[in-house]
Amino acid sequence: MRILLVEDEPDLAHWLTRSLHRQAGFAVEWANDGLLAFRRLSMEEFDAVILDLGIPGMDGRTLLSKLRAQDDRTPILVLTARDSLAQRVQTLESGADDFLPKPFMIEELCARLNALIRRSRGKDKPRMSCGSLHFDIVNHRFELTGSQLQLTPREMEALRVLIQRSGEPVSKKHILERLSENADEELSQDAIEVIIHRLRKKLQQSDVQITTIRGIGYCLEPVAHNDA
Repeated sequence: MRILLVEDEPDLAHWLTRSLHRQAGFAVEWANDGLLAFRRLSMEEFDAVILDLGIPGMDGRTLLSKLRAQDDRTPILVLTARDSLAQRVQTLESGADDFLPKPFMIEELCARLNALIRRSRGKDKPRMSCGSLHFDIVNHRFELTGSQLQLTPREMEALRVLIQRSGEPVSKKHILERLSENADEELSQDAIEVIIHRLRKKLQQSDVQITTIRGIGYCLEPVAHNDA
């Protein structure tokens, strides 16, 4: 999952980027001021935002207000040393979804991020589903009809992108961006087509399928049954 970290302390940002990836597999991108973060959130899609309030360019509360004013519903977790009750209430009323004061444990931060992302997708349990295909967020694995689905890392990431938006079209460009974040070499759209082809073979004879939306991309959806 893709996280935008908005933090102006380089040492903390680098530690969080490494720790969140190692602990939970998050792909973390860093913005060191509020204006840059606002521009990126206006043009790109993230699963969640970790926001420090004391940032240059545009302060955290202004960023919160501007994002919510344009109906950006990306889950936002505020990470700050300002932890008085009045400040927590004000932060939440400004549009934050959660609040974690410094210092903190990385395990708690991961758990809170996962909870925010699940709630933002209307999920009560730490898994995402489409038909009999399930993604277990905690254990980072796919299950199909109760058995673990054997996938390569790229196949898993591509399928995770699709199941996060199951029933909706997802562009090749979006899938490519997600896979390229953790790739050692540059990937092409042809590589995405190969990965989708392999996923389709592994989903054969199941109740879910990956359909091609011409000119747009792909959609993970239940197989339509003809009762006639």
